[in-house]
Amino acid sequence: MEKLGKKPSSKNLDLNNCALSAADITELASLLPFLPELEEISLSWNGCAGGTLKALTVHLHHVNLLKVLRLNNCRLTAEDVISLGEAFEIVSQLEELDLSWNSNIGGKLSLLTKKLQEGCKLKCLKITDCNLTAKDGESLAELLNVSPNLEVLDLSINKNIGCSMKVIAQDLKNVPGLKELNLHMCGLKQDSLQGLDTALQHLAELRKLDISCNREIGGGFKASTAHLASLKNLEVLDLHQCCVTEEDMTVLSQVIPLLSSLQELNLSSNKNVGLSSDPLLGRLRFLPKLRSLTISNCGLDEESLSSLAEAALHLPELEILDLSWNKCVGGNLKLLLGALKLATEIQVLRLSSCNLVAEDLALLTSLRQDGHLARLQKLDLSYNNSISDEGWTVFCQGLGAFKELSELDVSLRPSSCRDCGPWFRELLAALTQLPALAELGMQRWALSESQRKQMESFNQDNKRNIRFDC
Repeated sequence: MEKLGKKPSSKNLDLNNCALSAADITELASLLPFLPELEEISLSWNGCAGGTLKALTVHLHHVNLLKVLRLNNCRLTAEDVISLGEAFEIVSQLEELDLSWNSNIGGKLSLLTKKLQEGCKLKCLKITDCNLTAKDGESLAELLNVSPNLEVLDLSINKNIGCSMKVIAQDLKNVPGLKELNLHMCGLKQDSLQGLDTALQHLAELRKLDISCNREIGGGFKASTAHLASLKNLEVLDLHQCCVTEEDMTVLSQVIPLLSSLQELNLSSNKNVGLSSDPLLGRLRFLPKLRSLTISNCGLDEESLSSLAEAALHLPELEILDLSWNKCVGGNLKLLLGALKLATEIQVLRLSSCNLVAEDLALLTSLRQDGHLARLQKLDLSYNNSISDEGWTVFCQGLGAFKELSELDVSLRPSSCRDCGPWFRELLAALTQLPALAELGMQRWALSESQRKQMESFNQDNKRNIRFDC
């Protein structure tokens, strides 16, 4: 461990991203008899581990207290999967297994699941981007039958698993303690959504539901949200890029406000959020625990922005607000003035590609100077080419008041190039007043040689380590 620059521990063997060779894996295996208290093994991001697990698993009986095994991105082979299956009969205390980013697992999951014992203690299973097939979906259903303690199931980025989602959903009733279900980019269709909704009635403990980037479920919400409203403990709901229709929005505007524990909501890249005649954004006032609201690229217009502004007055715990790629924000940021004054917890504000104008930046600086936005840490103003040099000058003159700011992005659009105006001098002066700033994005602003040297010497002169992304 010391040779690899890691801290030795009798309970945690963390060899993540250590460029291990097959010989290293064999050497590691020989050490297991001397580590009877070992509870965690992480070999993730070691591509050469693929094809070598047999040497390790035959010694796992020496570490029968093992609870966590992480093998993501190890180029596992079918033989490795067989070896893992055999190991399940030995490591009866295993609670977490991460096999993500091992594409060769696809079609072979049964080699693992058929070895699971009835009532196994597995709590967390992650199989992200493993090229899973419809057949693997049937194997997952069998796993749910013997894993009553499962709390986290991550099947994201397995585009073919959607074909068997109805089969999987039928057995979700066997894991009533499930807290996280991640089906991001799983090729779900409308009938998959219907099966999933039926399963939700058995998942009262669910805290996080991610069904994002499943475009073919659009139009299916109107017939598949009967049980979504019953998830009284749901804290995170991610529906971004799901092609929701206006009819879907009619239903969601009735259901989402009933999720009284919701803390994070992502509706991004669903244009009908802004176009819908049903006031979902206005009804967010009924979610007082909401901390993160992401509605970028939602086709908002001035009316929907006004509804959001009114609802935000009732969201005292809001920490993250992302309005990026909604052009109507430009020139209308004043509609959010009342909400931003009350947003004492706001830490992240993203306004990328919003057609902002000088007036909007002046509003932000005046808010801070009046004592608001005191906890703001990340501010994204990128891709707002419509802001004049005068607007940037006013903003930079007031920038020093954002004492907690750690990330700032003022980059231009990829197709643009523009000379830094007189505001560059004001920016450098403001940086000396921002002790927490670590990243500054200024892509596609053309800097003179003198300006570049000033930026390079800034860190040295002020003993800072700001990453200037120009």
